[in-house]
Formats: sequence, structure tokens, C-alpha cells
Amino acid sequence: MQISVGVIMDPIAAIHYHKDSTLAMLLAAQQRGWALYYMEMSDLSLQDGQAFALMRPLRVMADPSCWFELGEAQRRPLHSLNCLLMRKDPPFDMEYIYATYMLELAQQHGCLVVNDPASLRDANEKVFTSHFPQCAPATLVSRRGEEIRAFLAHHGEIILKPLEGMGGASIFKLAQGDPNTSVIIETLTAHGQRYAMAQRFIPEISAGDKRILLIDGVPVPFALARIPAQGELRGNLAAGGRGEGVALTERDYWICEQLAPTLRRKGLIFVGIDVIGDYLTEINVTSPTCIRELDKQYGLDIGGQLMDAIARRLEA
Repeated sequence: MQISVGVIMDPIAAIHYHKDSTLAMLLAAQQRGWALYYMEMSDLSLQDGQAFALMRPLRVMADPSCWFELGEAQRRPLHSLNCLLMRKDPPFDMEYIYATYMLELAQQHGCLVVNDPASLRDANEKVFTSHFPQCAPATLVSRRGEEIRAFLAHHGEIILKPLEGMGGASIFKLAQGDPNTSVIIETLTAHGQRYAMAQRFIPEISAGDKRILLIDGVPVPFALARIPAQGELRGNLAAGGRGEGVALTERDYWICEQLAPTLRRKGLIFVGIDVIGDYLTEINVTSPTCIRELDKQYGLDIGGQLMDAIARRLEA
């Protein structure tokens, strides 16, 4: 029987062909002869206890001038698919959460959802690091300005960031005595109405913020070190960082070993963790990227590895 794979993503016509990880996954699935179906968030619906979607048959091509073709839309139950890739980029807002409720219904009817919908809700990409304090730098999550100031006074230099951000948005470095301290804290906490995360500053950011990809708890042996641009603090590619492939260190493998049992138990099959120096700073579970960059530099097929892991799950 042919395996059917659906994908929920942002508009496929607007992706960046050369670096889009979702496209790499779809090309790998199609290469295996699997049938592909395309959806956007607006295509999902819920009726009488079943999740449906207006889904379009999809064909993908390794062609930067024309990388997809869509067939005629048809409304079908989500659980009519063998597997569903949830690849919608943040913001992680209430609309995203509503979508996970629908995906959970499809999961209950036998569809393998990557990643597990309940775990997408539970594993905030910043706060989830608190489950692994042995791997992370000193961290505080608080709304209270006095607590953040005390944390800053203790560590001297900190990073302050919103819990819902992505791509390096709204990340600040604070040093003790910085005249902007109050306004930055007030802005990120909305005057005490919103939680923010503070982490001890890790100087090794100058060597890059490493993105390590894990497939069913097993790390890809190379990471993409995202090195900040001149005069910039953030290594994120979206913030102008430069990607450079590096082999995983002994410490990187140890961090992955600490995470692996929890990731498997939670059904987090494809995860991207961020490591600066010796420390885990984020665990990305919604739509991790950097497949194409690592494939190109090292001749890998990370999308294919993911499809192999999905096939094993479906067989089990």
C-alpha cells in the first residue's frame, strides 16, 4: 500500500528554495514513492469530532525555477493520511494551538503526526530547556523586573528574550550598569504582564550558535554553526548570521544523550537544538531548519533519514 504524507506549512510558493527544510523532507518522501498532500492552516476544519482538511495532491521538483505542482483540492479527514508533517512556522499563537487540537484528533484515529501535537503545545522552545538544567546555562523566567535585575547583578552580563520569539527577534544583551536596562525589561515583560527569559551570557557565541538536528533522538553528526555578522550579537541566519558546518563535539553528543529519552517519549521525532559553547539554549520543535545547508556541505540526506524514521514508526 502506498504511504500518504500530508504537510501543513506556510505558502509553498513563498519558500526560499535553496534553504527550505520542508522542501527537503518532501523531496525525500516523494523519492520513496509516497503520495504527498499539501495544506495551509486555513485548510483545516473540525466537524462532529473529526478533523478535516482541504488538501491538494502535491508534486515537488528539485528545480529552483519551479519546485512544486498542486492538484485539485479535495476535503478529506486528516486521519485518511498515514503521516502528517506539521511545518507551520511560528508565531506560536492561539491559532497554532487550535490547529494542534485538530491534529490530535487525527492522531487518535491513527495518523502519525510529526511532531506530536500535545508535545508541540507542551514544549515551549525556550522553557523546555528547564527540563535539562544540567545542560543549560543559568536561566531565569520571570515577569518581575526586580528578579531580572538581581539575576543581572549576579551574572554581570545576560541575554534577555521573549518566550515566543523566533529568528533572533527581540533578543537583547544586558550588562550591569547599562542605562537601557529598565526600558528593555519593561518592553519584554510589558511592564510585568508577560514572562521573559534571562540567561547568563555565553561569550562563545562569537564562535557560533550551533544548530544540531536530532531524528528520533539521534543527532546528525554535523551541526550548522551560525556565526554572528560583524557588529551583531545574534547568530541566527534570519538576523544575518553566516552558516558554517562543524562536527559535533563530545559535549554536544552528551547533551543529545540527555535529551533523547524525553524526546522519544514525547513523540518529538524531528528536533533542532541550539548550543552555544557547552550549553543548551533552546529546543526547537515546531519547524526546525538547516537541513539544506548541512546536506550541501557534507553530502547528507537528512530528509531521507527522517523519512526512514517515519517509516519505522509506521511499521511499528
